[in-house]
Amino acid sequence: MKKNSLAERFINCFNKVDYTLKAKYNFNRSMGFSDLIRRTVALNYVVRKYEDELIDYGRLRNAIVHSSNDKMIIAEPHEDVVEKFEKIEKLINSPAVALDTVCHRDILSVSADKSMQEVIKLIATSHYSNLPVYKENTLIGIANGQKIIDAFGTYLASGGKAKVFLENVKIEDMLSKIENSNYYLVKPATLTVEDALSEFNKNHKLLAILLTKTGDISEIPLGIITTGDIMTMNSILDF
Repeated sequence: MKKNSLAERFINCFNKVDYTLKAKYNFNRSMGFSDLIRRTVALNYVVRKYEDELIDYGRLRNAIVHSSNDKMIIAEPHEDVVEKFEKIEKLINSPAVALDTVCHRDILSVSADKSMQEVIKLIATSHYSNLPVYKENTLIGIANGQKIIDAFGTYLASGGKAKVFLENVKIEDMLSKIENSNYYLVKPATLTVEDALSEFNKNHKLLAILLTKTGDISEIPLGIITTGDIMTMNSILDF
C-alpha cells in the first residue's frame, strides 16, 4: 500500500473509530462495525449524528480491502469521503471540551435562605433562567424560572397567598417540594460537547448541566450548560 494513500488514510480512520468505540463502551472486539455503530447510536451523539455515513464507511472498508489485516488493497476511496471520515474520527477521538467552548463561566448563584421574591427579581434582572442554589457551600439544586412559575401557580391554586409565597417561602423550601432532581446534572470539568449532548438526548427533562472540577456538589462551580446551548453544541459537531 502506498504510504499516505487515500486507502491507507481511510483504513486508519476506520481502525481508530472501531477501537475507540469498542474500548469506550466495553464491546466485544469481534463485533462487526455496522453492529457496533447501531449499538453506539444511543450512547454517543457523534455516532448518532453521523450514523448513516459510518454505516456506509463500514461497507466501503470491505470493498477497499480483501483481507482482515488491511494489507490487500483492491480499491481506492474518493478524497472527499476520506476527508469527511477523518473529520468524524477526530470528533470521536478528540472531542471538544464543553468548558472551553460553550460553557457559561459567569455563573450567578444564590444562597438557600433567599426568599422567592429575591430569587425571582434576580432571575428577571440578570436574565439567567438557571441559578445554582447553595447551602453551606453545597449545591442543593438549581432555581429554574419555569419551575418557579409552576410552583407559584400550584401554590396559588391551593389557596395560598401571593405575598406569603414571595416573602416567606425560601428557595430551599421550593426546591424541597420538587419530586425529583432529574432536571439538572453536576459533571466534571472534563465533560465533552458530545457527552453533554448525549445527556440532553437521554433525558429530555434535563435543563442544565453544572460543571465543577470533579463533578462534586461541594466544589466551586466552573461553568453551566443549558438547553439554550444545544444548537451551539450541535454546530461544533458540524463541518
